[in-house]
Amino acid sequence: QLQEQFLTRKGFAFNADKPGMMEQQADLFKSALKNVDVTFQNLDSSEISITDVSHYYDSDPTKVVQGLRDDGRKPMSLMADTTTANAQVRTLSETVRLDARTKLLNPKFYEGMLGTGYEGVREIQKRLRNTMGWSATAGEVDNFVFEDANSVFIEDAEMQQRLLDTNPNAFRDMVTTFLEANGRGYWETTDENIERLQELYAEVEDRIEGV
Repeated sequence: QLQEQFLTRKGFAFNADKPGMMEQQADLFKSALKNVDVTFQNLDSSEISITDVSHYYDSDPTKVVQGLRDDGRKPMSLMADTTTANAQVRTLSETVRLDARTKLLNPKFYEGMLGTGYEGVREIQKRLRNTMGWSATAGEVDNFVFEDANSVFIEDAEMQQRLLDTNPNAFRDMVTTFLEANGRGYWETTDENIERLQELYAEVEDRIEGV
């Protein structure tokens, strides 16, 4: 589904016989992608990171290319950080790790978000969801990111309660994201963690519904 969406949205080309006109050229696009060895994106804003918005992972073709290549090999994925004068090129997995450690898993970040109240919890959940997006389109999220996030936001009973009391709907979405990450094979964890999440989902659902 993600592959078809990418090809449908991106597979347009200008036609020299029809100046100024763009036409769907999915087959030509697929043919070009089959030969790709490296995917590349540019991070050019220090205010918007790769998990702030879905645009970055929506536009990543890593798994699309892997699915189209005859040998099924995954291309190397690179990300250029041009947010400062000292531009750096990192692998996508390195970039995701750096983003997770500086934002999602950083106490200064999530405590700051919690300090803003309802919207802050939604912001934390959005970042977790967008992190999973990189698993879906590129498969470049290390298992420890989900494991550590689970430790911070779910295993800590006090944190769990703060999230639930501040924004129960966003907290339910957070629990759902963890369960989905595991169900889709993006996160390997213990049966105990999954059972806790399933029980927690039922409890939060009951609270939201007023049961």
